[in-house]
Amino acid sequence: MRHKIGIIGLGYVGLPLAVEFAKKYPVVGFDINQTRVSELRSGKDITLEVDDKDLGEVLASSRDFDADGLYVTDNPSDLTHCNTYIVTVPTPTDKNNRPVLTPLIKASETVGKVLKKGDYVIYESTVYPGATEEDCVPVLERCSGLRMNKDFYVGYSPERINPGDKEHTVSKILKVTSGSTPDAAEIIDNLYKSVITAGTFKASSIKVAEAAKVIENSQRDINIAFVNELSKIFNRMGIDTHEVLEAAGTKWNFLPFKPGLVGGHCIGVDPYYLAQKAQEVGYHPEIILAGRRLNDSMGQYVASEVIKLMLKKDISVKGSKVLMLGITFKENCPDIRNTRAIDIYHELRSYDVQVDVYDPWANTDEVLHEYGIHSLTTIPDEKYDAVILAVAHKTFGSLPLEMLKKDNCVVYDVKAFLPKEMVDGRL
Repeated sequence: MRHKIGIIGLGYVGLPLAVEFAKKYPVVGFDINQTRVSELRSGKDITLEVDDKDLGEVLASSRDFDADGLYVTDNPSDLTHCNTYIVTVPTPTDKNNRPVLTPLIKASETVGKVLKKGDYVIYESTVYPGATEEDCVPVLERCSGLRMNKDFYVGYSPERINPGDKEHTVSKILKVTSGSTPDAAEIIDNLYKSVITAGTFKASSIKVAEAAKVIENSQRDINIAFVNELSKIFNRMGIDTHEVLEAAGTKWNFLPFKPGLVGGHCIGVDPYYLAQKAQEVGYHPEIILAGRRLNDSMGQYVASEVIKLMLKKDISVKGSKVLMLGITFKENCPDIRNTRAIDIYHELRSYDVQVDVYDPWANTDEVLHEYGIHSLTTIPDEKYDAVILAVAHKTFGSLPLEMLKKDNCVVYDVKAFLPKEMVDGRL
């Protein structure tokens, strides 16, 4: 069969995948966000995951669904021309850290309404083991009137996008694939092999592929939680954590994790999906949830350390002015989803501290919409009682820090990005 691919969701995961497939296949990129669709049609990607040049080279201006290239749309009827659907919508958690499958279910309804006999549906969204077959397939069957493995086939190939990483792009990261039958698994694997230069790994089942993805980020989360706890211990002992890690790192099998804030759409979320499923089958996960609790507490910990340092310098906390550098969830990336830098902001505000936020990577309108914060658009022309480097953007390396400090000022470096002699404290 000649694949005509529909990508549902054109965010950090879907767009790079759509562009890669569009080099060899007809691709319809669908997103419910009309603003996003308009931006992409104009050849601009505000997530900065795809270069404008690369996007322009594959972007199709006409609705020719037989020609290779990417046609971007918010009209679900355009998906009727496809025979292979790839779902790349987000899978967030609610305020109680419970999985929210609403975007996934809605995307499945969209696909189900256009699904035809012989079609393939592949999910890339991170889920708990069993979600594809137990939660998504029933929606596909209900909306289409068809039956899996009789009329259509399903696969799961977890996304491995690393936002802001220009080295490990989608085609250069080995892809895990799976299918609902051996033949379907082979077809899906071959589809990805045609664009993923790093190669593929065909898992034995959809559940195995789902589980592999969710433990990737859970493992990183637990390892970072460990070094975050070490940072708290060593801080009380008057030992520099990063010097300890540098020394320990001279052993060949020491894992090079560093302390910091753990947010974003993957590491800060995925462990809760695994924990939820574990509890459903009667097991209460201890290490997974302990790691999550510790990492979720780090923003408050940073703020409390800054307050302590201010008090030691006889800086009046109430009414003081603090500059927070960075609001995105990671360095050199505009993604503000589930950023834990916001926890520092809220904790400081609880002390009646005035907090200014400056982040040249973040979209100020998005920051206002998501967090209600009027972030600064330029480097401020005033001096502060404390400066917190929350995100290690490269541009902050040339920031005129001395011009931002009052004579008596605390500088706290969350990421150990600045020279040690310039800061009063760091994780």
